[in-house]
Amino acid sequence: MEPFALLHRDGADHAELLRGDVVTVATLAEIPLPDGSGPQTLALIPYRQISERGFACVDDDAPLECLRITHHETLPLAELIDSLPTGTAVRDGAFDLSDDEYEDVVTDVLRDEIGRGEGANFVIHRVYRATVDGDPLASARAALRTLLTRERGAYWTFLVHTGSRTLVGATPERHVSVADGLVMMNPISGTFRHDGTRTLADFLTDRKEIEELHMVLDEELKMMATVAEHGGQVVGPYLKRMTHLTHTEYLLAGRGSLDVREVLRETMFAPTVTGSPVENACRVIARHERRGRGYYAGVLALLGHDDQGRQTLDAPILIRTAEISPEGALRVPVGATLVRHSTPAGEVAETHAKAAGILSAFRSPSDRTASVRPEHPDPLVEPALADRNTGLARFWLEQRRPGALTVPALDGRTAVIVDAEDTFTAMLAHQLRALGLVVTVVPWTAPVPAADLLILGPGPGDPGSSDAKMRRLRALVTEALATARPLLGVCLGHQILSAELGLRLHRRDSPYQGLARDVDLFGTSRRVGFYSSFTALTAALPGVEIAADPDGSVHALRGPGFAGVQFHPESVLSADGVAVLRELLPPLLERVISPAISG
Repeated sequence: MEPFALLHRDGADHAELLRGDVVTVATLAEIPLPDGSGPQTLALIPYRQISERGFACVDDDAPLECLRITHHETLPLAELIDSLPTGTAVRDGAFDLSDDEYEDVVTDVLRDEIGRGEGANFVIHRVYRATVDGDPLASARAALRTLLTRERGAYWTFLVHTGSRTLVGATPERHVSVADGLVMMNPISGTFRHDGTRTLADFLTDRKEIEELHMVLDEELKMMATVAEHGGQVVGPYLKRMTHLTHTEYLLAGRGSLDVREVLRETMFAPTVTGSPVENACRVIARHERRGRGYYAGVLALLGHDDQGRQTLDAPILIRTAEISPEGALRVPVGATLVRHSTPAGEVAETHAKAAGILSAFRSPSDRTASVRPEHPDPLVEPALADRNTGLARFWLEQRRPGALTVPALDGRTAVIVDAEDTFTAMLAHQLRALGLVVTVVPWTAPVPAADLLILGPGPGDPGSSDAKMRRLRALVTEALATARPLLGVCLGHQILSAELGLRLHRRDSPYQGLARDVDLFGTSRRVGFYSSFTALTAALPGVEIAADPDGSVHALRGPGFAGVQFHPESVLSADGVAVLRELLPPLLERVISPAISG
């Protein structure tokens, strides 16, 4: 059969039929986007494309296939459902990793990665493999019928047939969309299983679930800071109710003008299916999964133009999706988000629940297990959701007029941020611009241009190691201190500064990953967010003022021409982040500016 796709988008009373020919391209920039109104190309983007950003992956040669659309029509949803076959079955099914093996991987990641400062959260997947009975395409069509009639809350319900593979699924999550110049993303996290083992109220007040959602919100705000001119505004949270699971979600929106293929590239891939920070999460995934992901965690991307000729994009994440080969081999990849509060048994249960949603579409009606729906309506839901925003940074939740936050002492001054492999730096840059600074961000591997203020940003890793990144950051601190160049260190940058000043570094017994708390900051209580596994320990340093816990953990320090903060003022968790920057930065720039740091 010729290549085609059937798509149903959430809330529509119709489905879309796309037909055309399939081409394979090497990079996102090569995805065809010819002139013309309406959808032009449907791209199947595999996880391995993450290598375009220079990030690690196990290359499995999954192709970037593009359906060049020559025919597009809408079909009444009821008519489409009636036209699809019923009845399909699978046999010989099992996960590629047993429950015990998956628990071992979870334990390793919690101990060796999160515990050692490599990141705040990581998504590790496993694959349910089986064989479909009968014609593979007919089975996929029957599964689509079941998903359209039984699954609810899906962002897209779809079937895509390229000839070399068939994908069928019901994905809950928009990765990124562009319409009328508005870029939108949709971080989703937290999983409530409809199995009767807990109440919805318990789920909504569970700290692990709350922190997990806030961490992916931070991570997608980093991406929005790259693809939207003024970053993203946060809306929500909401419940995403599906048949077998309920999730919590936010929406992010911001104005952008990038080519939609560049938007796709800059947002590869969602932290909800990789982890944070994304670059190091890719290394962790490659280390612990040791096999390719195929299309899992990639995206389907529908590219086109509106009636005014402006580019459009609608790109859901490829999760809750089955891939079927022409020979009938079925793959259902699922993953769990591992955070500091995770338990191996809990993450195993989460992968079973996620697989159940798509696998139920391949079982006969008598074999399907009815899900337990959450109690609804529940008067506790709205207050519990609203409470999740208590203590978050209003900078990201509210609109403001241009110039509302400008600090006269900072207005027009220049700053360069050294990115140590954590794009929190993009969020920090937006905050600093709102304060009036002119900001440049450079990777730690690049020469550092001239600027009034040098900022060493956050990043993963052990600050006491001797790898190239840490050596480079130490050299920048040493030179800045020697030349009296105004310097701010954030998280990892703060740790490097602290060590160069003579403070001892210590790995925390329990990681501070995605943790918001009130701290005494030079006599003022501040609500700030931490993402760290290491801390400096306080000691007397002539001319240096230190803010620390009673146990000696240093939150911040300041001295003549320098300052450091262990927390992330740019994080959505830092309700007082902007206030902290307004307090710390002007005194640094009162000093005479020295010549630029050399490359």
